[in-house]
Amino acid sequence: MPRITEQPSLYRHLEKMPVEELTACINKEDKKVAIAIEKALPQINVLIKAIVEKLKAGGRMFYLGAGSGGRLSVLDAIELPTTYGIEKGKVNVILAGGLKHLIEAPEEKEDEINAGWEALQEHNISSNDIVVGISASGTTPFVLGALKQCKAHNITAGCIVSNPGSPIAAAAAIPVEVITGPEFVTGSTRMKCGTAQKMIFDMISTTTMIQLGRVEDNSMVNVLLINDKITDRAVKILMDKAAISNYDEAKAILLQHGSVKKAMDALAEK
Repeated sequence: MPRITEQPSLYRHLEKMPVEELTACINKEDKKVAIAIEKALPQINVLIKAIVEKLKAGGRMFYLGAGSGGRLSVLDAIELPTTYGIEKGKVNVILAGGLKHLIEAPEEKEDEINAGWEALQEHNISSNDIVVGISASGTTPFVLGALKQCKAHNITAGCIVSNPGSPIAAAAAIPVEVITGPEFVTGSTRMKCGTAQKMIFDMISTTTMIQLGRVEDNSMVNVLLINDKITDRAVKILMDKAAISNYDEAKAILLQHGSVKKAMDALAEK
């Protein structure tokens, strides 16, 4: 299997470059990420449709990863209950070393081949759920071991990897291969690979939430009113959707019902 993610950088003697040249070269490499994702859109679309199907049927989604990719998936998952009002536990993250050690980055935990499956079992994983393994290399034992077990137990699993023909892609029912090429700093997959992963997580979660009816038109009508900024945004959404010209009136209706969606439904019943 070609380990493109470990190939030497296209640039030499970085320590001799001025700031202007370093940032220009990094930006040049970053531009390649969206093109790589575009090539993988057919695979990404298949994965998203499978996720939507599972969640609509009452199942759950689990990101499963280690290192930078795993940590980036945490950022995606923790936003969803607030932004889209979904129940906690619908989208989850299994992180090598555990979420409680998120900021410690225990990279050695990614070599524990049975730990990923054991963690999924603690969440009572079943064929009703779907797992998305994350591994830039496509070889991470923590992810590979879990996806092999998912296959053996008839649990749908996808993956996001950055090398072609990897063992993790072979173990996944729905592989997504996004080949971003050698990193600016050789082997530093927190860079282009990480950028690609973040962009794909945004695609997965946003498209899934829209498909689940958590967005109307282009608005987050199910956003939780957790602070003044979000409440103000929700008031303005309600004013626009319900043609209410008075801010205070719209805010009172919003706070009475708890979300734009519920307020709109209540107004429609009158």
